[in-house]
Parts: sequence; C-alpha cells; structure tokens
Amino acid sequence: MATRTRTRTDPDNLPEVTISEDSEVRFLHLGTEWVQGSMLIKEPFEIELEYVQRMMAWLLFVDPDTVAARHAMQLGLGSAALTKFHFKKLKMDTTAIEINPQVVVACRTWFKLPPDSAKLRVILGDAAEVVRHAPFHGGIDALQVDLYDHEAAAPVLDSPDFYADCRHMLTDEGCMTVNLFGRDASYERSLESIRAAFGAEAVWAFKPTRDGNTIVLAQRTPSHPTRMELLARAEVVQERWGLPATKWLKVFKQSTT
Repeated sequence: MATRTRTRTDPDNLPEVTISEDSEVRFLHLGTEWVQGSMLIKEPFEIELEYVQRMMAWLLFVDPDTVAARHAMQLGLGSAALTKFHFKKLKMDTTAIEINPQVVVACRTWFKLPPDSAKLRVILGDAAEVVRHAPFHGGIDALQVDLYDHEAAAPVLDSPDFYADCRHMLTDEGCMTVNLFGRDASYERSLESIRAAFGAEAVWAFKPTRDGNTIVLAQRTPSHPTRMELLARAEVVQERWGLPATKWLKVFKQSTT
C-alpha cells in the first residue's frame, strides 16, 4: 500500500529565522547560509530570483483578462515574494500556508508582506494537512509549491499522494508549479511522482537555473498550445506584469517522456 510522505518539519522544533542583506537585496534564512527567499529593497513587490519568476509560468495558460478574478495559493511562504506579487501586482485572491510563525513575523517585519485582509490570508499550518482536506478543493487556479526545511536538502513533501492532493485543489484551468532543488534530491523521482498524479501530458518543465532550481508545471486539465500561442500570451504577460515571459519559452517545454 502506498503511504503518504509526512512533513519532516517538526512544528515544535522549528529553525530560527535570520535576515541578511547587501546594498540592494534582503535575504531570508532558516538558521543556515541557505537563502530561503529574497527581496529587492527598493522594489519590494517585484520578484527578484529567477526561479521564483518562473513559478509564475501558469500565466501562460490562462486569459490575462481573467487573472484578477482567480485564486492563488502558496505552500511555503519563504520571503513572501509570490504571495506579494499575486496580491499586489495581479490583484488576486491570495492564500499562503506556512508552518513556521517566525517566517510570517519576518515577512511582515522585513519583507513588506501586507496584513491579512479580505483578499489576502496567511494561514499557519502544515501544507500536507491543508491539501488533504476539502475546503480549498477545486478552488485554486495557481498553486505554487516551494517546501524546503532549513537544510534545503530535498523537498519536504514530494510523494505521488501529495501531488494528487495538490491536483484536487485546482480548478479545471488550474496549474501547479513546483520548485525542485536539493543537494540530495532526485529530479527524475520527483518528476515521476508529479506525472503519476497529473498524467504525463499535463506536465511541463523548465531547464535548471544556474543555481540548480528546476521549475515543473502541471495542469489539472492538459492543453496543447502551439509555440505561437504561447509566445502571444508571453508577450502580454511581459508587457502587463514585467515578467521575462518571452525568455521562458526558450527553456520551457512539455515534459512527456
């Protein structure tokens, strides 16, 4: 019988959050030198890291005029870059799930995360439990999964059952984007887990960034846009929201084998 992978983050033994910065960028750490998130000090609502920008690739698969009416969710708050971008830039209903209360405090104190409101919610909780239960099922259009502990060694949640739960969260047009990175992580194993949950035709992948982060996108309902259709959508995304979407197409393709 398949078993679910439980979070390896013990809520009673969470790492201490620390902050560092240079003249332009502020960084969030979980008690180690590993960067768990960043922010441009003078542009706090832009996305600074390349791999985090790529987690916005779900925008290539929806009508840009419908974005503000959709619901985004982040599993893992990090420095709140994605949460802030969806809420402030895209004007979306936005929910973030974070297990470490220190991270939430740091984001509100040092990373310009706005307070909760009718369209922004930060929920303290275990992502594995949140995706398993019904309240959000079928209601999320953009789900970003970036779940690493303080050692940044491998995804904390990475099983076919977990990704199946993520799929249940999505609307028919919904997409999940996942950051796959880690010193001892197996990309192919993670990719197979995602394919097992979503089906091979629903999965797209970027080439790795220079730092080794590989972003995988999975659609609730597979689609087959042409490169010209993707380019037209990418040009709109780049013009409206300043993301380097046309460059994405050089390193982003369907991952069926």
